[in-house]
Amino acid sequence: MMRYIPSPIPLKYDFVFSATANSSGRMQYHRIKPGQSKLRISRTEFIKAYNEAQIIAINPLQQRGQEAVFQFEFYI
Repeated sequence: MMRYIPSPIPLKYDFVFSATANSSGRMQYHRIKPGQSKLRISRTEFIKAYNEAQIIAINPLQQRGQEAVFQFEFYI
């Protein structure tokens, strides 16, 4: 089980990128502008953001019964 310790300092960020599994186990990727929009994006766009953006935080997401599926969000 992954353990996550939240930061006691509030983060200022422009976007959240998420990689989550839907009910059938397929991965879905989203770019979220807090309070404004949630846009589904391609895996390629997600990977490019992960490799090139200045990430300020990563939040692992683990659901009961899906321990083998790696899901997470990162904040830029």
